[in-house]
Amino acid sequence: MRVPTNIITGFLGTGKTTAILNLLKEKPENENWAVLVNEFGEIGIDGAMMTDQGAGALIKEVPGGCMCCAAGVPMSVAITALLRTNPDRLIVEPTGLGHAHKVLATLTSAQFADYIDLRATIGLVDPRNLSNPKYLENQNFNDQLAISDIIIGNKVDQCHVSDIDTFSDWVTDQNPPKMFSQLVKQGRFPIELLDSHRRNESPSGNIEEHHHEHAEQEPQFQLPPNQQLVRKENKGQGYFSCGWIFGAEVVFNFDDLFSVLSDITAERVKGVMNTTNGCYAFNVSNGVVSVNEMSLDGFESRLEVIDSQLLPWDELESVLKKISNL
Repeated sequence: MRVPTNIITGFLGTGKTTAILNLLKEKPENENWAVLVNEFGEIGIDGAMMTDQGAGALIKEVPGGCMCCAAGVPMSVAITALLRTNPDRLIVEPTGLGHAHKVLATLTSAQFADYIDLRATIGLVDPRNLSNPKYLENQNFNDQLAISDIIIGNKVDQCHVSDIDTFSDWVTDQNPPKMFSQLVKQGRFPIELLDSHRRNESPSGNIEEHHHEHAEQEPQFQLPPNQQLVRKENKGQGYFSCGWIFGAEVVFNFDDLFSVLSDITAERVKGVMNTTNGCYAFNVSNGVVSVNEMSLDGFESRLEVIDSQLLPWDELESVLKKISNL
């Protein structure tokens, strides 16, 4: 039997991971789901968050750029491994800087035709970004929305009425029309949408081939036994990322860490960190820091910063050391 599969796509900071966590909480208790997560950064944070909160789901990560590159090998290998576990559903979350049309092409290719039943692609968008030339001129942003059968306008509670009007106008103007759209907050949309059938039409417009740098794909980025800290950088498509992994013995002062993350001007900051108050997931988007307590024990802290400008990574690393027991 073919496995029902959905792509959940969207640009940086639209709330894809939160949306998937909400879906995992609502899934039927007798079902086992598999989730394939891809991150632009090199260290893998979303997988840790989902593993901690996503009971009944097998999580697999492909870090370090978009998993569709290198002839799709990293993605194909990961999907095959997940399919071998016979999941009741497969969710694929491409990186917010990835090329979702390439992921779509892989999932609909002949190699998976007998194993995957691809359902509707769900695209998340922050309505505020539909008025921002920085996003409207980004090819990946447009491509992700173009291949989406269903559009979810997330973070409506943070939007102005003009943003809502822009979202409604944008959805109305789509050709071919979208199957469904909805405004939500905190990434909560009906789980029933996953069973919607996808459109057969190709997305409108010309989707460009992509050419950008990637770090070499690694099976997994680990912290060596004799080190308390490792750092990894990546760049491509006009964005720079820097990620750190800290040994499980490293503990950060919670208040100082919250203050440091609040002051970072980067477009995206994510972390799962051991603090003086326990293990917490930190998520920074549009200058807002959200914090969720985690139940992880003996976890290696991970922090990822992504921005369109090359930031002073050495300076940030020095600050992180000062607010920890390193």
